Amino acid sequence: MPGLVSAAQTLGLEVLSVDIHSADELAAAIDTAARSGADGLICVPNPLLVVHQERVADLARSHRLPSVSAFREFAAAGGLMAYGPNLPALLRRAAYYVDRILKGAKPADLPVEQPMTFEFVVNMKTARELGITFPQEILLQVTEVID
Repeated sequence: MPGLVSAAQTLGLEVLSVDIHSADELAAAIDTAARSGADGLICVPNPLLVVHQERVADLARSHRLPSVSAFREFAAAGGLMAYGPNLPALLRRAAYYVDRILKGAKPADLPVEQPMTFEFVVNMKTARELGITFPQEILLQVTEVID
């Protein structure tokens, strides 16, 4: 998360990090963020938040916090937006690597690749509920709209 903090500082924004160790802490954590004056919620990818993404999205909306995650499923679950790698494309690339290894390639000899395909997903129902409108310049970059 150091990259997030430094990027926020560059933009003159402050990051409030709230650690969550169990699903029982979700409501209190989002409530703490809202009471602290948070203007939005960034769901840093981790298994807990992925498993409970619908609940996180619901809690964020109930506190009127715009929320974003790296996975399109979060926007489909009611979060405002998602921006991140296309998971099916990543899995196809992983299959290619498995094939190469099974055919005798040494894993250390295979190149490390970065994701090549990204998705920008917006949930317009959530946007309307939060009273958020997107400029046309942003909407032109959206790869999927959920309504």
